[in-house]
Amino acid sequence: MAKTVRETIKKIVHQHLTVEKGLCFGQCLTAVGWVGGTLPKLYEDDGMVELTTADVANGGFVVGAGLKGIRPIYVVRYQGFQWFNSPIIINYAAKSKEIWGIPCPIFIRSIAMEGGMGPVAGSSHHSIYNRMPGIKIISPMTPKEYKYAYEKFMKEDDVYYVSEHRGSYDNDSELLDIAIDNCDIVLFPISITRFEAEKARVKLEDKGIKTSIFHQLWIKPFDIKNQWLSTLKKSKYGGLVLDDDYEDGISKSIAHKMMMKCNSKVFTLGLEDRTAGFHSSVDNLPPGFERIVQKVEKIISFG
Repeated sequence: MAKTVRETIKKIVHQHLTVEKGLCFGQCLTAVGWVGGTLPKLYEDDGMVELTTADVANGGFVVGAGLKGIRPIYVVRYQGFQWFNSPIIINYAAKSKEIWGIPCPIFIRSIAMEGGMGPVAGSSHHSIYNRMPGIKIISPMTPKEYKYAYEKFMKEDDVYYVSEHRGSYDNDSELLDIAIDNCDIVLFPISITRFEAEKARVKLEDKGIKTSIFHQLWIKPFDIKNQWLSTLKKSKYGGLVLDDDYEDGISKSIAHKMMMKCNSKVFTLGLEDRTAGFHSSVDNLPPGFERIVQKVEKIISFG
């Protein structure tokens, strides 16, 4: 049986602590649940470092470990907390290598979660880091992708922002690109929207709308593949970038880069421009397959 994303992360952290002799930092790591079952049952003597609830200060402890060459894994339970964690990471760890020639490799497990998380904690916030130099951003949603992200990090000496999602933890399958010549629309989903994009593609095909899909793993550096551009140029109505962050961020940046490479329009769809509440009636969730289908139909209707 294929391993899930959860089991893959757990195995990686176990190896990092027991074989690589690294450290894992975070809040309430050894509490009930072990961060959604993604951590092995190891403790302080094994390299599991419990941090305080002072998010602003905790990034500094991790940066110190990174400067010592420990290659820390930093678990941030909710991506929204990056607003408190990011200052010292992006202003010191990310710039240390360029300014002083001293790398500060950190593997930041930034965990997104939707549903009843309120105005601060929910959704993805990878756009915070995207505008800063010295950061690599990757969003693995499959077992092989997560293993690739970790192995890539261990071979390099950069700060890695890993935009992960609890909604992917049960996944044990790989997500495959589908390229259709002369299709109607091309989907470019990021993060948790990749699963809903798969459902949307099936619905769109049922409606007679030929749909290509290219799953986005790397956010930064963002390299546009020739196949994406070729399919986009031949498409009838252009492309649609999907994200679990607000549209005024990475999704529009990616859409702009694509449009500069070809004459096709590339639209965006992400979180609504409003604050999320705790109740389902006031939550702000990433685009589900129905909203994606509606967006595509709207694009087609305006031609």
